[in-house]
Amino acid sequence: MIDLALGLAAAAAGLQDTRPGTIRVEGARPVPQQGTRPKLNHLLPEVDGTRITVTKKNSTTKLDQQPPVVETQGRELFARSPGVLVSEQQTPTQYNISYRGLGNPQEAEFVLVLQDGIPIQSDWIGFPTLFYVPLPQGLSEVQLIRGGSSLIYGPEPAPAINFVSKRPDPKGPAFRASTQQLAGSDGLYSTYNVAEGASGSFEYRAALGYTHSDGQRRNSASNLLQGDLYLGWRPSDRALWYVRVQGHSAEAGNPGRISQPQFLADQNFAPTPFNRDWVRRGAVILGNELELGDGWRLEGKAWASTLQLYTRAAAAGANPATTTLQDEYFHNEGLDIRARKRWGRGNAFTFGVTGTHSDAPFKQFTSTNIKADRGDHGGTPRLDQARDSWYGAVFAENVFRLPHRFHVVLSGRLDVEKLRIRETVRPPNLTRPLANVEVSRTVPLLGVGIGNDFGKDNETYLSITQGYRPLRYFDVASPFSNLRPGREADAPSSTSYEAGVHGTPLTGLFYDVSLFQINFSNRIESRRLNATDVINVNTGDTRHRGFEGEVHYDFLAGRRSAEHLTAFVNLSLLDAKFVDSDNPAQIGKRPAFAPKSIVKGGITWRETGKYSLALTGLAVSAQYFQDSNLPVGSGASLVPAKVPGYRVFDLAGEWTVLPHVRLQGGVQNLFNEKYYARVFQTGLEPGRRRAIYGGIQADF
Repeated sequence: MIDLALGLAAAAAGLQDTRPGTIRVEGARPVPQQGTRPKLNHLLPEVDGTRITVTKKNSTTKLDQQPPVVETQGRELFARSPGVLVSEQQTPTQYNISYRGLGNPQEAEFVLVLQDGIPIQSDWIGFPTLFYVPLPQGLSEVQLIRGGSSLIYGPEPAPAINFVSKRPDPKGPAFRASTQQLAGSDGLYSTYNVAEGASGSFEYRAALGYTHSDGQRRNSASNLLQGDLYLGWRPSDRALWYVRVQGHSAEAGNPGRISQPQFLADQNFAPTPFNRDWVRRGAVILGNELELGDGWRLEGKAWASTLQLYTRAAAAGANPATTTLQDEYFHNEGLDIRARKRWGRGNAFTFGVTGTHSDAPFKQFTSTNIKADRGDHGGTPRLDQARDSWYGAVFAENVFRLPHRFHVVLSGRLDVEKLRIRETVRPPNLTRPLANVEVSRTVPLLGVGIGNDFGKDNETYLSITQGYRPLRYFDVASPFSNLRPGREADAPSSTSYEAGVHGTPLTGLFYDVSLFQINFSNRIESRRLNATDVINVNTGDTRHRGFEGEVHYDFLAGRRSAEHLTAFVNLSLLDAKFVDSDNPAQIGKRPAFAPKSIVKGGITWRETGKYSLALTGLAVSAQYFQDSNLPVGSGASLVPAKVPGYRVFDLAGEWTVLPHVRLQGGVQNLFNEKYYARVFQTGLEPGRRRAIYGGIQADF
């Protein structure tokens, strides 16, 4: 009776007389301690720091729950991320990702990619290409946030992919270190070395990785060097100040693209034996995380980065007379400040501001030195553009907890962007005036989400989100065509709908299934006005709808041991087509790189601290490589309209043989599938055949 009286007193705000002699008690359902919920092995917390992710479809892959990933292209890294399509290439100089048929995977232009919440693409607005990703050994998890990402991180219709870097344990030892040494097929050598620790209020982590490969194709040898330094200061258990310094260097031969007959005859053929690519990147990030009390949290980041993309590209053949040297620099600065206020019974309000600037000069030279080194500006100037972009946004969201376990999220974002291009040299084959263009736009975006908790930690969710794709430099003033400047097209826009349910109804079981539709309007295409002049116009709309689901089950979850046997499968079914176009023949056609199905699955057997073994597989159905759904060329130069479907399996494992020594190894493309996923009008790039690696990791 005493306990009952105390409970009634605690719920005083919910007391209400309904009839004589009867008391009804009402109150908000307590929000569970988020860190203890089993579904957080697969989902982000509903209020994650200053982010609200409840009602938005999201996924997270905890990398400590699988064997170490050593490849950088992402097939194994995204094995548990439904719908993410990785178009692999064999050299580590660019990364190609797409989702739900929204745009070409080339350099991940239609997907916002971040590391620790900071964009890592070349120029977030004007040139959103991906030439750097962190080595997987330095990551703790990979997050995927769908439609709502347009308002959490940026305006893009496709999702946000956020790589989360490892940090030292603030309660760990003052020093510990590890070294990983691997070798494998095609002259592979890989090493990754870490030293980290915490002492008092200070913590640190330093990592250095290097990978060399001779490559499977001729002229595809590569070297990658990457370093990361993190220093943190915790003056109290409610505050963190940190600085992170990153360095990245990659170079590789570019063997060129080939036709399908050449692929069938000799997939290692290299039509461009002298071409080479270089990528250099450096970044400094300053950040803080503060719990201010009374439900307030503040997070801030400021960063500066530089990226150089340098290429040497000659025409195909054994003895080209000249080569084109291309040099693109990106000097980026950015600021991101966010705050969160918890209020009422489980409600939360977040708001913030972000801004970036990029200075991106672009130069080309025609040179007779077909073996010119990085940074060479010799020869005849062919192109010189000064480019700048500015971007700013303010955003706010609130989650309201309602009776009967309902919750509603309202979101708003206001984006402002500006591009400027000043051209002093244009390619000699063009007749248009020198580009001198400046464009700006302001775009408001809205979103709403609704969800309901039911049963044992299950939730329904519905989100409706607006988005748009910012205009690129090439959309405004293409340097390679007689594109009339000053007649830029409108930015493509989108409305995304997603409704689903996820949860953990049984011990060891997680599921997430949803239906989605994305209406993508104002697609940009080039239109020729006459023999010399071209304009970019909005010529068509596409609709992307389908089903996406995943299931994970740990057969040993009911046991009290640290052993796990987990099977997973995820499926993406996509129906995408043009629903409107200035070209009537285009209506009803399937957009490029929009496969009808992507199936991923696997099984992992592991015991914490002892062993881990994983077999994962990927099956992608056939897809077109261009919106016209037509082939290019014929006979020996044929590039078929469809990219054939393919199936690739990977095996990876590690075994602790001594208290501080682990053997590691794996087989990529286990069954030696011969396939390709990257296709252009100029040819295709073969996928990698079977490769074996193995080695050791020692901890100190």
